[in-house]
Amino acid sequence: MTPELVALLSGLGLCLGLIVSIGAQNAVVLRQGLRREHVGMVVLVCVVSDAILQTIGVAGFATLVTSQPWLETAARWAGALFIAGYAFVSARRAWRGGGTLEAAADEAPAEPQPPAEPQSPASGSSVATATLPVVRTRSTRTATLLTILAMTWLNPHALVETTVVLGSVAATHGPDRWWFLAGGIAASTLWFVVFGYGARYLAPLLRTERAWRILDAGIAVVMIGIAITLVLG
Repeated sequence: MTPELVALLSGLGLCLGLIVSIGAQNAVVLRQGLRREHVGMVVLVCVVSDAILQTIGVAGFATLVTSQPWLETAARWAGALFIAGYAFVSARRAWRGGGTLEAAADEAPAEPQPPAEPQSPASGSSVATATLPVVRTRSTRTATLLTILAMTWLNPHALVETTVVLGSVAATHGPDRWWFLAGGIAASTLWFVVFGYGARYLAPLLRTERAWRILDAGIAVVMIGIAITLVLG
């Protein structure tokens, strides 16, 4: 296997492992996908933002490593420790279970209508009660855009993952770090497109605890493999 392919697959696997979790950003993507509202805009913002942050991380850490070679060793071990810790957390979730998926309902509940006027006693009829039909409140394009931008650019956890973690691991691949970046961008693009447009089909599967245990176990295996690769150089 060539170094370029190793870097590409490493970026693909690491990015997928980090991104496949229901955080604040993914929750918005899932919600809009379930509601079929502004899905294209939300997916585009996530893909472009993630590509920008990953590029900043890879380019930034590459510059630091070039000026300070000892940072490569530090980045290698720091990345390996972080990824191993992530693998441990995922493995523990897979073992204990309890994972669920909760997303915004497709429709918002309507407020009950006041009881109808009672009929005259002479009619012998009981009091009738009516309720309004369920009506979905559609979110505006502007509100959705501001929400996904905030969840992407004001989320410290996401910023650390896409810049510090991915950037430090990419730096260990030297001149092949751009292949690592290509793998990371491909992974995030694939995830957001599939997750956004396939939310209605994925939701029934992701609502089961077993599915989450399998998903967490798979993430743990991928993360352990990447951590071992980093340590071995």
